Parts: sequence; structure tokens; C-alpha cells
Amino acid sequence: MTKRIQFSTHGGPEVLEYVDFIPHDPTLNEVQVENRAIGINFIDTYFRSGLYSPPSLPSGLGTEAAGVVIKVGANVRNVKVGDRVVYAQSMLGAYSEIHNVPEDKIAILPDAISFEQAAASFLKGLTVYYLLRQTYEIKSGELFLFHAAAGGVGLIACQWAKALGAKLIGTVSSEQKAALAQQAGAWATINYRTEDIVHRVLELTDEQKVSVVYDSVGKDTWETSLDCLKRRGLMVSFGNTSGPVTGVNLGILNQKGSLYVTRPSLFSYITNRTELAQASSELFSMVASGAIKVDVADKQKFALEDAQAAHRVLEGSQTSGSSLLIPGL
Repeated sequence: MTKRIQFSTHGGPEVLEYVDFIPHDPTLNEVQVENRAIGINFIDTYFRSGLYSPPSLPSGLGTEAAGVVIKVGANVRNVKVGDRVVYAQSMLGAYSEIHNVPEDKIAILPDAISFEQAAASFLKGLTVYYLLRQTYEIKSGELFLFHAAAGGVGLIACQWAKALGAKLIGTVSSEQKAALAQQAGAWATINYRTEDIVHRVLELTDEQKVSVVYDSVGKDTWETSLDCLKRRGLMVSFGNTSGPVTGVNLGILNQKGSLYVTRPSLFSYITNRTELAQASSELFSMVASGAIKVDVADKQKFALEDAQAAHRVLEGSQTSGSSLLIPGL
């Protein structure tokens, strides 16, 4: 018998339940992991609220954690009992003391990286990898706009951009978050509560605007993001924290300069073990070298049974950087 978080109906954080759970043995191609640190991501709130639908209810929650392998399926060849591992693309259920994960979604964790660092950075780091390295390859010296620069993904993006020699302009909601983004490597910040984003982008780029905008906010920043783009620029919409973008008239892309729009996801960029190995190797190198730091504040570490509180803090925009659930905390 072990413990996990599950939900039986969609709704707010109050639907999350801390329950007893009997994990089944791993199937032929699965690995069973005893989780030591569990990543909390905004996408988890989409499944909980019903914006995204789980396969069935009741359902576990979460897809990211780091821990130690305690069992392997008969066909598993690249992972063994006792390995330190991390994963970010599991089936829902990572908010658990024990979780079964397909072998091809598992990465071996280098000794130089702690469980907490791994769980705090893996999904977010892989997201930044595909955004800055594959969706649109950011070059040294390039200016670009990144919304929510003091969030978990945003702070990693600030650091990765700095390592690339690029100039990230980050939007934030307070002067405190502006300072955090700048410390992480943002070239400039825009406080959207006190400054006009488009006007500031024009100032910062000598009226040239930017070639790419990375937008995880969604509905509230859709047109603002488009207005920050150069002619034939690319809008990368990769999240919905303010709600999904709907009812789009494609003619607006023509009106604003023959713009491009993409709605990417990690699951379309990392689809097999080879792609995972390439992405995780680059991320781990950045973390191990110190180019990306992923320390988690104590106030953003929650016991597994406190998942409701963790979601309230996350959705209340009261966090900076990553948050974790820690079994046994």
C-alpha cells in the first residue's frame, strides 16, 4: 500500500484527494519508480479543472518526477533496479509515492544533479529546449519576447538565452519578478501591470519589433503578442494560463504582416528514446555546468498530501520558478 493524489471530478484544488493506492507491477516495457521529488506544472491544473480530459475518472495527476528504480519489466534493457532516473512524459499519476513509467520516457539522472533539481527542471527544461532550439532556433545576439519570464519555464528560458548569447525580453507581473528574471539572465523586462508591452518592445528594439514571441499566457496576450512581431514573424503559443485562444480569424495574421503561428507541445518534439536522449543530454549539460540553476525555495516545496495548497499557490500567481511535491516531507 502506498499513497497518491487523485481526483474523481473536475474542479478547483479542493477536488484533489490524498488516498491509499496499490500500484500494479510494471508491464513488460515499464519501469517502477519510487519518487523522491515530483514536479508541479501548470498543465496539471488543466487536467484537474477539465480543460484537458484524462482517459477516465478517478485519475491520478502529474507526469514528472525523479526517483529510484525499484522494479523493471521483463523487456526493459536500458534501465535497472537502483538507477537514479527522471521522467516528464509519463501517463498521469506522478503525484504518487510510486509510479510506473514506460522505459522510453525514462532518462538516467547524472550523479551531479539532485532529485529536486531534476524534478524542478526536467519538463520545463525540455520545454525550453524544444522552444529555443527547435521550434525557432534562437541565435546569439537575437532579441525575442518571452511571456511569464519569472515562472518555472521562464526562468530556465532566461538562463538558456543568456548561455546562447541571446537577448530575452521578458514580461512579468511585479518588480520583484522583474528582478528575478534579470538575475536569471533576461536582457530586459516589461512589467505588464505598469507598462504597455507593445510600446516597450518598440523602444527596446529601435522600432524593429521581434522575429519570435513565446507565449504561454494565451487569451489575454494573443493580440499583444502579434503586435510585437516583425513582418512574417512567428508567434509560438505554448500555454493557456489565462485561458485558451479561440475564435481566431486567420485574416488577422495577414493584416499584421503575414505572420506565422504555431501551437507546439513537448509530445510532438520528443517522440522516442533517441529524441529524449538528445534533449536530456543538452539540458543536463546546462544544469551540471551551472549555466542553468534550478534551486527551489523552501516555501515552494510541499508534502505530497498538500497538493491542494500547492495548486492554490500556483494558480494564485504566488510562485517564482519551480514548485515541488516531496513524498515524506
